[in-house]
Amino acid sequence: MAKIIETHEISKIYKMGTQTVEALKSISIEINKGEYVAFMGPSGSGKSTLMNIIGCLDTPTSGTYILNNHNVSDLTENELAEIRNKEIGFVFQTFNLLPRATSLENVALPLIYAGYGKYDREDMAMEALNNVGLADRAGHKPNELSGGQRQRVAIARALVNNPSIILADEPTGNLDSKTSYDIMDLFQQLHDKGNTIIMVTHEDDIAHYAHRIIRLRDGLVETDVVNDSVTRSNKTVTS
Repeated sequence: MAKIIETHEISKIYKMGTQTVEALKSISIEINKGEYVAFMGPSGSGKSTLMNIIGCLDTPTSGTYILNNHNVSDLTENELAEIRNKEIGFVFQTFNLLPRATSLENVALPLIYAGYGKYDREDMAMEALNNVGLADRAGHKPNELSGGQRQRVAIARALVNNPSIILADEPTGNLDSKTSYDIMDLFQQLHDKGNTIIMVTHEDDIAHYAHRIIRLRDGLVETDVVNDSVTRSNKTVTS
């Protein structure tokens, strides 16, 4: 299988006044194209820092990060922004939708930065909304949608550029249990279509939708295991 992510002994050190915080310590992982991986760990374990580096929102202090055969460890801010827009679709706990924009306009936003024309943007955004079952809500603004519908719009926005990876940071954190399982079923459908999904979560039942679980503690990989318990019946019971 083709590797899409390789980190070689990456570390991340933050200076906080006179203190030095080592958020990541020599992390080496590989993730293949089409994998569905969850990062877990207690607060301060380094999982969000690792997600930020993988998402090209931050750079490592030392070590090497290869994304889709590109060394992105030492890129400038502008170069990182270009890679982010082309390679990565983000899904956030707080949805991060523009409140005055319609669902269609929110989903089309990454395509503006990618240089697509207006008609192409609308066609691609409508197709992405259709893929998450929300074509009939294209003209609605976020305050006219339920929490689950807002997260579906956010997922459509993440998908619209056909990115190499979908990064989901606590994607069910603001949703009730039933809606959470609906959203996780949607992620499973996206994975079944071949999408690479990396998710940060602190919830065991959400992590168990992933096919591989990497647990971090104190900036190190504590365990990295294949999740043998992923079954259709498990999802049916929980939802």
